[in-house]
Amino acid sequence: MLISISSPVHLAALFLLSLSSLLAQPASAQKNKGNVTAPAFTGPRRLQPLYGNLAPAQAQQAAGTAMLTNVANSFASRAEASKFFAQKGFEYLREAQLDTAVVRFNLAYALDPLNPDPYRGLAVLLSQRPAPTDPAAAAAADETVRGLVLQGLAVAPTNALLLTDAATTAFGRYEATKKKKDLLEADSYAQRALLADPAIAAAWQTQARVRFAQQDYAGAWLAVHKAQALNLSSLDFEFLTQLLAKAPDPDGKFK
Repeated sequence: MLISISSPVHLAALFLLSLSSLLAQPASAQKNKGNVTAPAFTGPRRLQPLYGNLAPAQAQQAAGTAMLTNVANSFASRAEASKFFAQKGFEYLREAQLDTAVVRFNLAYALDPLNPDPYRGLAVLLSQRPAPTDPAAAAAADETVRGLVLQGLAVAPTNALLLTDAATTAFGRYEATKKKKDLLEADSYAQRALLADPAIAAAWQTQARVRFAQQDYAGAWLAVHKAQALNLSSLDFEFLTQLLAKAPDPDGKFK
């Protein structure tokens, strides 16, 4: 299940061309045994999520401490620089320039590991790649996305977009496993996301799917209507067909 792109950050562009050669340089550092289960990424470390899942201090070494200092000196703070490069990562992601997006998200992470946007950006990017055909590789890729989302939530536990992503990935696991714990986890994250921001259509859409799986069709229709009112493009007509087969739309909007 795909995670949708969204980022609230918007900052003015600064001196990117002068950094392009520095950002293109490969780097190496010892791999950290962190929260992300990394699938078989190949190529230079700068193109692997979080530099191959390095801890913050190791990521800063991988990026280059001199380069990070040079970047940070052009902003009011490292936190501001991190937000800027995370925003650039989302822009490159929308333009399908995935390698460049990874480089920008990684740089944002090295600049400020407390910024949740790089974790979310990398999770979005990986979730939108074609799923591996090998079941073990597909499971590893899903776990990588989940790990990135959880790392983002560790630094921003009330971030509505990350909570929505967590609900989406948990429900995706439920569809594969049919385990009640995965469904309950998806329900919990969706509710937390809507508590943090009730204007996220994707969170309502995931809650609709959860309610459908719980055979709460009235609740599913309520969530569908909430999502539809916020963003018409959020509607999944295949899901609507399934829901209509179980219960008519009480509002009569969908037949």
